[in-house]
Amino acid sequence: MTDFGLKDGNVGVMKGVIYGIAPETTVIDLTHQVSPQNVVEANYILTRSIPYFPPNTIHIFVVDPGVGTDRRPMAAIIGDQAFIGPDNGALTGLIETARDTGKPCRFFHLDRPKYWLPVVSHIFHGRDIFSPAAAHLSAGVPVEVLGTEFFDPILIERPKPDHTKGKIVGEIIYIDHFGSLVSNIDQKDVALLNSDPRNIHILINGHKINGMVNAFGERAPGSLVCLLSSTGVVIISIVNGSASDVINGQIGDVISLEAAHE
Repeated sequence: MTDFGLKDGNVGVMKGVIYGIAPETTVIDLTHQVSPQNVVEANYILTRSIPYFPPNTIHIFVVDPGVGTDRRPMAAIIGDQAFIGPDNGALTGLIETARDTGKPCRFFHLDRPKYWLPVVSHIFHGRDIFSPAAAHLSAGVPVEVLGTEFFDPILIERPKPDHTKGKIVGEIIYIDHFGSLVSNIDQKDVALLNSDPRNIHILINGHKINGMVNAFGERAPGSLVCLLSSTGVVIISIVNGSASDVINGQIGDVISLEAAHE
């Protein structure tokens, strides 16, 4: 996963480095269209995606506005998955979930140049440090050999929804490819309202939605709807359209859900 896009060849070069060291490795793409330098967005995408990968997958993530500075290049073992990338908070959601559920977390500073490319650019650690380190890990080099263990990974602040009696107030944390507005309110929060979701009132940007739906097709094209995403978080969408465009939805917008009197 990177914010590199596909125009400049950087993604292909990283794969070339991996195959040159560990040719039996299978490499797949999660996304290369993370918004440039957006660590918060990278955290969201990783948090929602990683549970669907098999044990012992190695994830390279390069959304790295601090490349070339003193930020640590890192290998992490979180549960049964491995991660290679910058220590900048992109793994926050995965780390917090693992700690909450008692899964092991270990972190290693990639400080052994033996496992890098011979020449390292100040601005392309994805090619010169992360890809070779991941390839060596894939080829059987123990993670403990790649670097020095540390215990204080960078974590970013993740906004939590506010609960009061009969009401939840959250915010928009992500806008997806379709222009749907993704909130930090999940299905467990909705359940705490103790109300039929069809009777919940949703307010956002001066718009009121009466009741949640289960699927887009339950309302006419152009309708503003509220529903749970495929990963169980509350989203605001326009049926066959873009909620971001139609209601000028932005990251940080306030969204509230309130139980109607039934």
